[in-house]
Amino acid sequence: MRLNLPEGTSRLLFNLAAFQAGWFACVMGGSLVGLLVVGLIVTLHLAWLGRPGEWRWLAAFAALGLIVDGMLVLAGGFAFPDGTFAIAGMPPWLWLLWPLFATLIHHSLAWLWQLPWLAMLGGATSGPLSYYAGARLAGVELAPWLLPVEALAWALICLTLSRRLGHSLALGERPR
Repeated sequence: MRLNLPEGTSRLLFNLAAFQAGWFACVMGGSLVGLLVVGLIVTLHLAWLGRPGEWRWLAAFAALGLIVDGMLVLAGGFAFPDGTFAIAGMPPWLWLLWPLFATLIHHSLAWLWQLPWLAMLGGATSGPLSYYAGARLAGVELAPWLLPVEALAWALICLTLSRRLGHSLALGERPR
């Protein structure tokens, strides 16, 4: 029996599955495994799904991750297990999750940006849940204040994405 899926569904499913595989590789495999897996995912993403100029979104989210999580690491929001490889206190696997998230923006999450309230709610809940689950799996201790700060940060990030992309997606335009 063969399923007749709407056109593009296999690409969206690949996008979601690749993100989840990359998330687990980073959280459970650490920086070296994360780098190899996320490098492969990003390469395949840009070759198969990527839109012209989409690499800019991945680079921007990589920079945003350095700023947001870097500040939270410096503020003492994370306590990584002894022996964790880190650059300026932040393990690369944590940073790799940011460009990995960016692979979803124009694909699996594109529908979400047309609903700003849902985008904010999704960011405010799924962001901290991802940090919490990742911390539990990786043996990272989180400061009590970290998850509320992450909720606010991800709500604002998703609202900004909604405002930037929602209108162009509603009109059927290709976001830049």
